[in-house]
Amino acid sequence: MVNFFVTWLLAAIALSITAYLVPGLTIASWQAAAVGAIVMGLVNAIVKPILTILTLPLTLLTLGLFLFVVNAISISLVGFFTPGFTVAGFWPALFGSIVLSLVTWIIGQFAGRGEADV
Repeated sequence: MVNFFVTWLLAAIALSITAYLVPGLTIASWQAAAVGAIVMGLVNAIVKPILTILTLPLTLLTLGLFLFVVNAISISLVGFFTPGFTVAGFWPALFGSIVLSLVTWIIGQFAGRGEADV
Protein backbone atom coordinates (compact mmCIF):
# COMPACT_ATOMS: atom_id res chain seq x y z
CA MET A 1 0.00 0.00 0.00
CA VAL A 2 2.88 2.35 0.74
CA ASN A 3 4.33 1.60 -2.70
CA PHE A 4 1.06 2.74 -4.29
CA PHE A 5 1.11 6.08 -2.45
CA VAL A 6 4.76 6.70 -3.26
CA THR A 7 4.12 5.96 -6.94
CA TRP A 8 1.06 8.24 -6.91
CA LEU A 9 3.02 11.04 -5.24
CA LEU A 10 5.90 10.73 -7.72
CA ALA A 11 3.45 10.79 -10.65
CA ALA A 12 1.80 13.95 -9.26
CA ILE A 13 5.21 15.59 -8.84
CA ALA A 14 6.21 14.61 -12.39
CA LEU A 15 2.96 16.02 -13.74
CA SER A 16 3.51 19.29 -11.84
CA ILE A 17 7.07 19.64 -13.13
CA THR A 18 5.90 18.94 -16.67
CA ALA A 19 3.19 21.60 -16.41
CA TYR A 20 5.80 24.05 -15.14
CA LEU A 21 8.19 23.32 -18.03
CA VAL A 22 5.78 23.08 -20.97
CA PRO A 23 3.86 26.18 -22.02
CA GLY A 24 0.24 25.31 -22.67
CA LEU A 25 -0.07 22.85 -19.79
CA THR A 26 -1.37 24.37 -16.57
CA ILE A 27 -2.19 22.90 -13.19
CA ALA A 28 -4.21 25.06 -10.84
CA SER A 29 -3.28 23.38 -7.53
CA TRP A 30 -1.61 20.38 -5.96
CA GLN A 31 -5.06 18.76 -5.67
CA ALA A 32 -5.42 18.99 -9.44
CA ALA A 33 -2.00 17.37 -9.83
CA ALA A 34 -2.99 14.56 -7.47
CA VAL A 35 -6.26 13.92 -9.28
CA GLY A 36 -4.47 14.22 -12.62
CA ALA A 37 -2.02 11.51 -11.57
CA ILE A 38 -4.92 9.17 -10.78
CA VAL A 39 -6.70 10.00 -14.04
CA MET A 40 -3.44 9.51 -15.94
CA GLY A 41 -3.06 6.06 -14.41
CA LEU A 42 -6.60 5.15 -15.45
CA VAL A 43 -6.17 6.52 -18.98
CA ASN A 44 -2.86 4.66 -19.36
CA ALA A 45 -4.43 1.44 -18.09
CA ILE A 46 -7.72 1.54 -20.02
CA VAL A 47 -7.72 3.91 -22.99
CA LYS A 48 -4.10 3.86 -24.15
CA PRO A 49 -3.93 0.09 -24.87
CA ILE A 50 -7.12 0.34 -26.92
CA LEU A 51 -5.75 3.30 -28.90
CA THR A 52 -2.46 1.51 -29.42
CA ILE A 53 -4.16 -1.58 -30.82
CA LEU A 54 -6.52 0.43 -33.04
CA THR A 55 -3.66 2.48 -34.49
CA LEU A 56 -1.22 -0.42 -34.84
CA PRO A 57 -1.09 -0.30 -38.67
CA LEU A 58 -0.32 3.43 -38.61
CA THR A 59 2.23 2.89 -35.85
CA LEU A 60 3.98 0.22 -37.89
CA LEU A 61 3.88 2.40 -41.00
CA THR A 62 5.56 5.29 -39.13
CA LEU A 63 8.04 2.97 -37.41
CA GLY A 64 6.57 3.70 -33.98
CA LEU A 65 6.49 7.48 -34.21
CA PHE A 66 2.70 7.52 -34.10
CA LEU A 67 2.93 6.42 -30.46
CA PHE A 68 3.88 10.03 -29.70
CA VAL A 69 0.47 11.02 -31.04
CA VAL A 70 -1.20 8.34 -28.90
CA ASN A 71 0.62 9.74 -25.86
CA ALA A 72 -0.53 13.25 -26.76
CA ILE A 73 -4.12 12.02 -26.99
CA SER A 74 -3.72 10.43 -23.56
CA ILE A 75 -2.45 13.70 -22.06
CA SER A 76 -5.34 15.55 -23.69
CA LEU A 77 -7.82 13.10 -22.17
CA VAL A 78 -6.28 13.63 -18.74
CA GLY A 79 -6.69 17.37 -19.21
CA PHE A 80 -10.29 16.89 -20.29
CA PHE A 81 -11.26 14.73 -17.31
CA THR A 82 -9.27 16.56 -14.62
CA PRO A 83 -10.62 19.83 -13.25
CA GLY A 84 -7.79 22.30 -12.77
CA PHE A 85 -5.53 20.70 -15.38
CA THR A 86 -5.75 22.27 -18.82
CA VAL A 87 -4.08 21.37 -22.09
CA ALA A 88 -4.07 24.20 -24.64
CA GLY A 89 -3.89 22.05 -27.76
CA PHE A 90 -2.17 19.24 -29.63
CA TRP A 91 1.37 20.62 -29.59
CA PRO A 92 1.48 21.27 -25.84
CA ALA A 93 0.09 17.76 -25.33
CA LEU A 94 2.75 16.28 -27.63
CA PHE A 95 5.63 18.16 -26.01
CA GLY A 96 4.11 17.49 -22.60
CA SER A 97 4.06 13.75 -23.21
CA ILE A 98 7.74 13.80 -24.19
CA VAL A 99 8.73 15.96 -21.20
CA LEU A 100 6.57 13.88 -18.85
CA SER A 101 8.35 10.71 -19.98
CA LEU A 102 11.75 12.28 -19.35
CA VAL A 103 10.75 13.77 -15.98
CA THR A 104 9.22 10.47 -14.84
CA TRP A 105 12.39 8.65 -15.83
CA ILE A 106 14.61 11.15 -13.99
CA ILE A 107 12.46 11.04 -10.85
CA GLY A 108 12.47 7.24 -11.01
CA GLN A 109 16.25 7.23 -11.17
CA PHE A 110 16.56 9.54 -8.16
CA ALA A 111 13.93 7.67 -6.19
CA GLY A 112 15.60 4.33 -6.90
CA ARG A 113 12.55 3.03 -8.75
CA GLY A 114 14.35 2.19 -11.99
CA GLU A 115 15.45 -1.38 -12.58
CA ALA A 116 14.65 -2.67 -9.08
CA ASP A 117 10.89 -2.66 -9.79
CA VAL A 118 11.09 -5.24 -12.58
